[in-house]
Amino acid sequence: MSRKVVAFGIVAILSGAAALAVIWQFGANPGDATAIAQGRQLYTENCASCHGVNLEGQPEWKRPLASGRMPAPPHDASGHTWHHPDGVLFRVTKEGPAAVVGGSYESDMQGFGEMLSDEEIRAVLAFIKSTWPERERAYQAEMSSREKEKTQ
Repeated sequence: MSRKVVAFGIVAILSGAAALAVIWQFGANPGDATAIAQGRQLYTENCASCHGVNLEGQPEWKRPLASGRMPAPPHDASGHTWHHPDGVLFRVTKEGPAAVVGGSYESDMQGFGEMLSDEEIRAVLAFIKSTWPERERAYQAEMSSREKEKTQ
């Protein structure tokens, strides 16, 4: 194997690890009052029309729509958002669910990376997380910690 190929592989691996490290820094802090206030406003403007004003999601969110796509899930404690680590939540919000689920998954949710800055995405996630009971926040924090450990 040539030195160029090996060097390119090392750069690619390091770049991927750096990109993952950057994603985890976007773990929203549900205790940051400024971020929560900003996130609430951004959620109202960009997310509530599908995910509900009270984060309740669309009716029958576990069953496919006539289009075959899944309805918007709730982001409150009754949904599954808190089951996902920070890196996944950030990436789904920024790039859309297909970026994480892959394959032929189709969703009505677009990625918001071109509409919201990384800081604004963090704020929306901080708002969502601030609404969860302590048990769900603790579980999600543990999932995020495990996710981060896997890349170190």
